[in-house]
Amino acid sequence: MQDGNGSGSESLDWNTDDEVDIRSETETSSHPTLPTLSGAIIGNGEASTSNSASRTMLIAHFVGMGFSDKLVSKAIDENGEGDTESILNTLLTYSSLENSPEDEEQCNINSEPSSSDFNETFVDDYNDNFLDEDSDADSWGENEVEVKIKTEPDSALATLSEKDNKLLALASMGYTREEASTAMERCGQEASILVLTDFICAAQVAREQDCYLPEETKRIYNGSNPMKKRKLIEMCKKKVGAEDTIRLPNPMIGFGVPSQPLEDFRRSLPEAAKGPPYFYYENVALAPKGVWDTISRFLYEIEPEFVDSKYFSATARKRGYVHNLPIKNRFPLIPLPPLTIHQAFPLTRKWWPAWDPRDKLNCIQTAIGSAKLTERIRSALERYDNDPPESVQKFVIEQCRKWNLVWVGRNKVAPLEPDEVEMLLGFPKNHTRGGGISRTDRYKSLGNSFQVDTVAYHLSVLKDIFPNGINMLSLFSGIGGAEVALHRLGIKLKNVVSIEKSKVNRDIVRSWWEQTNQTGNLIDFDDVQQFDVDRVVQIINNIGGFDLVVGGSPCNNLAGSNRVSRDGLEGKESALFYDYFRILDLVKCVMRSRE
Repeated sequence: MQDGNGSGSESLDWNTDDEVDIRSETETSSHPTLPTLSGAIIGNGEASTSNSASRTMLIAHFVGMGFSDKLVSKAIDENGEGDTESILNTLLTYSSLENSPEDEEQCNINSEPSSSDFNETFVDDYNDNFLDEDSDADSWGENEVEVKIKTEPDSALATLSEKDNKLLALASMGYTREEASTAMERCGQEASILVLTDFICAAQVAREQDCYLPEETKRIYNGSNPMKKRKLIEMCKKKVGAEDTIRLPNPMIGFGVPSQPLEDFRRSLPEAAKGPPYFYYENVALAPKGVWDTISRFLYEIEPEFVDSKYFSATARKRGYVHNLPIKNRFPLIPLPPLTIHQAFPLTRKWWPAWDPRDKLNCIQTAIGSAKLTERIRSALERYDNDPPESVQKFVIEQCRKWNLVWVGRNKVAPLEPDEVEMLLGFPKNHTRGGGISRTDRYKSLGNSFQVDTVAYHLSVLKDIFPNGINMLSLFSGIGGAEVALHRLGIKLKNVVSIEKSKVNRDIVRSWWEQTNQTGNLIDFDDVQQFDVDRVVQIINNIGGFDLVVGGSPCNNLAGSNRVSRDGLEGKESALFYDYFRILDLVKCVMRSRE
C-alpha cells in the first residue's frame, strides 16, 4: 500500500521471488484476466467490424484476456454478439466458480443455476472433487450416492441430505473433497456455507514458507541415535486414534482475549508440566487431523489454546498455543493496536467502495499480490462509472481477500508495504529493514513471525513472576517476536539464547537488540538439531537456568494450502517440532538435576 495520496505503485520493484511464485500460479490458473477493452470493441457493445467478422474478433479479444475459446464461445452464444458487457459478466461469473490455481486440473466451469446443463456440470464437479476412488465410503456413502447421482441426477439432487447439499455447493465453487470435509469436520455440519468457505479460505492463505531449514535431512532426536525419530513417530501413531481430534473453538478466543475474558476459568496442569521453567509453543491452528492431539500429548497433555489474532489487531492469524503459563491476570500491550482496516489505515476510507465489506485483513502471508493483478483490477473497474456488476465485485473482493489488497485510489488497490505489515504484527517500524535485506526477505520473515500483541497478552503474566528479569531460550526465533513482546511488556531480558537457522533473521534480532539498548546477553545459534545435552548443560551452568522456553517450529507440512507435502508432523520440516520437545525436556531434566 502507498501513502495517503494514493500515488501509483509503478515505481516499486515488484520483480521479487514472491511475485514470480504468484505469477506462476495465476498464469496457470483459470481465473479471469480482467479486461481492458481495446479499439476492437466499442463502448455500448457495437462491433467495430462487419457482422461477418464480429464473432471472430470477439473471440480473439476475450481469448487475449486469458479466457478459453470454448468458454468465450459459450458466453457469446448465451448473450449474443452485440452485448460485450454481458459477455464479460458471464465469463467472470463462470470464473468466480472455478477452483484455486493448485487444483486447476480438477476444476470444471459451471454455468449459472438457471442454465439447462447446470445439474450435469454440478454433478460432474461433485464426482470429480468428492466421489473419487480415494473417497471414504463410510464418510460419503460412496457407491449408492455416486450411482444415483450418475444415473438419476435430478432426483438424486432433490433427495440429498443437508450435509451432501453443502458438499455439492462447495464442489461447485471448486473446493476439493479434502477441503470441504475438513471444513465441515472442524466447523460442524450445522455451519453455513459462508462459514465453511471462510474456513477454507483461511486454510488456503495459510501458506507459510520458512528459511531456517538445511538442505539435507538430519536426525530428529537428541544426538546420535536415528532410531529415536522412528520411535517418536510410532508413539504418535499409537496415541492418536482415527476419531481423536481437537475441535477448533468458535469464537477462537482461547482462555480469553482483552475484549472477551473468560471469567472464573480454571485449568489444572499435570505435575510434570508445571513451571518453572515455563514454556510456550505456537503453530498454525488449521493443521491436519490429529496434529494438535500429538503436540498436546508430547507437551505433557496440556490442552491447546486456540486464538485468532483478529481480536488483537486488524489482521486474522489463527494459531494454536500450548503452554504452562498462568492464565489469570493477563493484560494487553498499551497502546492498544488498531482493530480494523480503517483504524490501521485511515486514509484508505476515502477510496473504499461500499460494496467491499471487509473490516479485517486475512492472515499475513510470505508473498504479496503482483502489480499485474492490481493493474487488471484497475482496468476492469474503470469501465464502469458507477458500481461494477455483482460478478465483477465478487471477483475483485475475492482477490483482495486472498492477497490483502487495500484501496489507495479510485478503482485502485495495492498490497501492503513491509512497514505496514510490521505495524499489523506489532513490531516497531523498520524492524525488518536495513543491512541490505530485500523486500522479498522482509515479507518472508514477517509472514513467518508471531503476532506480537497476541503473544504479549499470554506472556504478560510473567511480569509479576520475574520482576528482576528473565532468562529465555528462544527456539526457531525468527525475527524475535517473543523478545519484542517481552521488551514491550517491560520485562528485562537478562540472557536470551536464540536459535534460528536464517542468517537474515538472526541479523534482524541482533540489530533490534542493539537499537533498543538491551543490557543483557544475546547468544545465538543456527541449528536446533545441533543443540544437544552437552550444550544445554554448559549454558545452564553459566546462566543458572532458563525461566522460559518459547518457540514455534516450521509449519510447512501443516499449512492448509500445502497440497504437495502436507504430511503433518512426519514431514521433513514440521517434524522439527520433536526438537522443540526434545530440547524442552532436556532443559527440564538438567534443571531438576541441579535442584
